[in-house]
Amino acid sequence: PARHFDTRTTEPISFFLSGLEELLAWQPNSNDDFNVSAVPLAKRQPPLRSKRPRTLVCHDMRGGYLEDRFIQGSATRNPYVFYHWRYIDIFVYFSHHTVTIPPVCWTNAAHRNGVPVLGTFITEWTDGEKLCEAFLAGGEEAYHAVSEQLARIAQHYRFDGWLVNIENTLSAAAVGNLPPFLRHLTAQVHSAVPGGLVIWYDSVLQNGTLRWQNELNEENRVFFDTCDGLFTNYNWKEEHLERTRVLAGPRHTDVYVGVDVFARGDVIGGGFDTDKSLRLIRQHGLSAAIFAPGWVYEHLGEENFLHNENKFWGLLAEYLPTHSICTLPLATSFSLGMGTSRFLAGKEEEAGPWYDLSAQEIQPLYPEREGRLSTSCCLQDAWCGGSSLRVQGTIPPGEERMAIRLFSLQMPVPPKLYLTLLYKLEGPHPDEFTVALELTTWDSGTCHEGNVTSLPEPNGRHHPRFLPAPPPGLAKLLATCNPGSHGWTSRCYELDLQDCSLRDLSLLVSRHQPSPQEMPFTCLLGEVRVLDAASVAASPPQVQSLTASQLWWQ
Repeated sequence: PARHFDTRTTEPISFFLSGLEELLAWQPNSNDDFNVSAVPLAKRQPPLRSKRPRTLVCHDMRGGYLEDRFIQGSATRNPYVFYHWRYIDIFVYFSHHTVTIPPVCWTNAAHRNGVPVLGTFITEWTDGEKLCEAFLAGGEEAYHAVSEQLARIAQHYRFDGWLVNIENTLSAAAVGNLPPFLRHLTAQVHSAVPGGLVIWYDSVLQNGTLRWQNELNEENRVFFDTCDGLFTNYNWKEEHLERTRVLAGPRHTDVYVGVDVFARGDVIGGGFDTDKSLRLIRQHGLSAAIFAPGWVYEHLGEENFLHNENKFWGLLAEYLPTHSICTLPLATSFSLGMGTSRFLAGKEEEAGPWYDLSAQEIQPLYPEREGRLSTSCCLQDAWCGGSSLRVQGTIPPGEERMAIRLFSLQMPVPPKLYLTLLYKLEGPHPDEFTVALELTTWDSGTCHEGNVTSLPEPNGRHHPRFLPAPPPGLAKLLATCNPGSHGWTSRCYELDLQDCSLRDLSLLVSRHQPSPQEMPFTCLLGEVRVLDAASVAASPPQVQSLTASQLWWQ
């Protein structure tokens, strides 16, 4: 069927639903298998329900379902990717089709990084009025059918809920049923999808008029009260934020103040001035909804996209509370889910562009310090996948080392950890540096290394012991302890900790001799792993009852 497979190549594709009939007729189908997300939502700290201001990203690019619709990837040169997952809370895939089901590659990438994904239910223009009249103006049976279908769709494809956007006027009968519809939809999504969300876009008023308010007020509060949050329109001023904060009361973090990165209309700041909008939003303790950050790609062009993307998110970083990983194992090769080649064990296996967000690995923090440090993606060389992480920095005069924070962590430490690292030093004097990993722990009176007699580390910094060879029985899994290949250096470490809680994982670059000169370095990271020794030693579960279906030989 053309909905599920590309008519030209027969490749499986992601799809949307148009109109009420298609929504109500939808049911699970054996051709759906490719569209079901295979990655459960990873846990992270703090959880979404915590009361700190959140950041929502709403992805709206050229109508959606571009190269990202190819579920098994495509040979796209310079594709759009998003990878600043540590800095955001919710990802919305937006298009102007009635029912936007997020392409599964986005759900997989977001979930791997702990971010829930929402689809969009939108009605607009005169067709939207007719559609709303059809399901809202009648009895509850009609709107219950719609909310049940939307909840079933999210549950079936394993994404996390809906942004609801009614951008057309409503009759008195229809607007009267809108709050009960939203309440029912929210209840259905909560029961069908663990941690599910329904967010309302600031559009229609309680009297059915379409008039954007740019704030939470008495005209649209009735909709906010029935669901998990309000996404405001973009043309606000500071007084809108003040009134919103007062009216929202304890639910102020459920108001996502819209920021249009394209800066259409009368806005505080978009583009590389988006930080001006965010600064004000955060001063009032509100959440933010960053709309169309694909501006970086669409407006500034594909060629220098990765550089511009890091600049854009780097400017916002101080207003984006980051998230911590709270489960082990943590293993990543930093691949963005795209590349100009594919690498395996440091060797280029296949040249040529590729794009597949489902293959994106866990992404780190991207720390930037003006003139002193930058972290970016390197497509020219990788250990595994399409890219490595390039860390460029300068060790200041008189200092011996620099710690670069890769991941924030928040979890109790198992008694023994194994860590592995693959790296490559570039530049004129690679022999003058040593590279290692550093773990920090949260301060606590009880935390210490190894046996009880060893003293607590000052300021909770731990430098794992280097293992020249893998421990017996783990040679295969910890093959990384052996010398690297293709110019990559491989390192394996162990660390015994008691009664500790992990805080940060950093890369430590040191120089052999302190010097009055500053020293620039460039290090490519190919892979980092933090493993719980106990679960590494346990044998993996056996796969059972494996079936294969839909085999076509061509």
